Amino acid sequence: MKEAFLATEYLLQMESISKEYYGNRVLKNVSLGIKPGEIHALVGENGAGKSTLMNILFGMPVIHSTGGFEGKVRIDGKDVSLKTPDEALNAGIGMVHQEFMLIPSFSITENIKIAREITTPTIASRLFRNKALEKLNMKAMAQDATAALENVGLGIEEYVRIEGLPIGYQQFIEIAREIDKTGIKLLVFDEPTAVLTESEAEQLMNVMRKIAERGISIIFITHRLEEVMHVADTITVLRDGGLVGVRSKSETTVRELAALMIGREFAERIDGDDERGLSDARIALKLRDYTVEMAGETVRGVNLDVREGEIFGIGGLAGQGKIGIPNGIMGLYPAGGQVEVFGKPLDVSKFGEALRNNIAFVSEDRRGVGLLLSQSIKMNIAFNALQTQDRFLKKFGPFTIQDSAEITRHANQMIEKLDIRCTGADQPVGSLSGGNQQKVCLARALTIRPKLLFVSEPTRGIDIGAKKLVLDELVRLNREEGITIIMVSSELLELQSICDRIGIITDGKINAILPPDADPVDFGLAMSGEKILAEEN
Repeated sequence: MKEAFLATEYLLQMESISKEYYGNRVLKNVSLGIKPGEIHALVGENGAGKSTLMNILFGMPVIHSTGGFEGKVRIDGKDVSLKTPDEALNAGIGMVHQEFMLIPSFSITENIKIAREITTPTIASRLFRNKALEKLNMKAMAQDATAALENVGLGIEEYVRIEGLPIGYQQFIEIAREIDKTGIKLLVFDEPTAVLTESEAEQLMNVMRKIAERGISIIFITHRLEEVMHVADTITVLRDGGLVGVRSKSETTVRELAALMIGREFAERIDGDDERGLSDARIALKLRDYTVEMAGETVRGVNLDVREGEIFGIGGLAGQGKIGIPNGIMGLYPAGGQVEVFGKPLDVSKFGEALRNNIAFVSEDRRGVGLLLSQSIKMNIAFNALQTQDRFLKKFGPFTIQDSAEITRHANQMIEKLDIRCTGADQPVGSLSGGNQQKVCLARALTIRPKLLFVSEPTRGIDIGAKKLVLDELVRLNREEGITIIMVSSELLELQSICDRIGIITDGKINAILPPDADPVDFGLAMSGEKILAEEN
C-alpha cells in the first residue's frame, strides 16, 4: 500500500495518519489513497474514525486545537498542511454535509453562489474603488445555478426559495453548490443517501458517476453496503480507529465488508447464561406501527414484542432511530402508534404517563436530561418518585412537606447498593465522575420501583471499570429483582454480553432480531440495511 502511494497516479494520499484526543487514540496509522475520477467508499461503524480522518483532511479547527495529528497529507503528490476549511477548499476539496448548510430564506441561486457571487461594477464602486459597492449580476448567477442544477438532474427553477423544499431537493442543491465551485478536485459525500428515498438515492448515485466521469474524485461515506457495491470503485474499511482492509469492488462482497466492519470478536456473557427459556413469557412491551418524531433519530413504524423478564437490546448505527424509541415512550418527543405495557395501553402523548406506569428511563443525555447537576445526590435520586408517585412526603394537617430523613436514608441505601463513590448524599451531582453520575441516574430510575426499565447508552463516556459495574448491576436487577430491561447501545459487544435478544434498527425500523451469539457478519449486514433471516416477533 505504501509503495503504491508514492505513485503520482494518486490525487490524494493520506499516509500513516494517527490522532489522539486527550489520551484516547482515535486513529491508528491509517492510510488512504484516492485516484482522480475514482469513487472511493469509506465505511465503518460509528466511532471507527471516519469523521476524524475527514476532519484532518478539511483542516477542521478541532484537530489543530487538540494537538494536531501524526502522518502526511499529499495532494497531487505534494505535501500540504491544511489548517482551515478555506485552505482545503482552495486546495480543491469540497464536502456535501450530512447536515445541510443551506439558508432557508435564500433562493436556490443565492445558496449555490453564496460567498462566490458574480458582480458588475457601478459608478459608486469605481468612484470609491470599493468592490463591496458592486451590483449583483443575478442573470449570470442564475445561469451558473441552472447549469449546476442540470448537472445533478434536478428539475427546479433556480429562483425558488429553499424554505419548504423537500429534504431530497435540498440534498441535491448542496451537491450543486459544491460542483459549481471552480477548481474542485475531490468531493466528500457524508452519508448522502440517509435522507433520500430509494429513487432519489438511485438518482444521486447516477450523479456521482457523472461527477467522477469529469475527473473529480469522490469519497463516499456510508453504512449502506449495497450502495457501496453499486457505485464505488474502491472500498476502505476502518474499525476502532484502524485500517482493516482496502478492496476493489470486483474483489469483495457485502458479507466480507460486513465482517471487516464488525470483526469476528464475540462478547463474553456476564452471567454465562445464553438461553433462559423466555419464549413463553407474557409480553412486557408491545409496539405496533410505533413512530417518534425526534430530529436525527426518527422512528418510522416499529413493530416489536419484548417479553417479561428479558434483557432486550436495541442496536444500530447513529441516526437510525434507536435513541428515539425510549424517548418517545417517555413522552420526551411526539410519538404515535400502538404502545402496550403488560397488556395495558400507554398514552405516549402525555408527558409523565410512562413514569406513572412504573416505566423508568436512564437517558443517553445524563447531563442534559438525566441529572440536576447543581442539586445533591439525594435530591436527584428522589426527584422522579417525588414528582410522579408522591413518595418521600409526609403530611401535617393540610400541609405536605418533603420527608428529608427518608430521602437521605433511601439515598444512602442506593449509594451503598450501587457503589456510588462520593463524599455523601449531600454532594452535588455535577462534581461526580461520569461513571458515578451514571449510577445516580440508575438509582433515580430504580427509586420509582419500575417493572420496565429503559437504559440508553448506559456506558457512554465512562471508564472500563465503571462500565463493568453498570452492566453487572443491570444483570443483577434483571435476575434478582425481575425487572424487564430494554438497553439501547451503540456498543454491540456490550449488548451481546448481557442481552437475550438484540434488535437492529435501520432507517427507523427493526431490520432484524438476532440472538447475542449470532454471526457478527449478520449484525454487520443488519446494520448496513441488508435484509437477513430475522426472528419473527
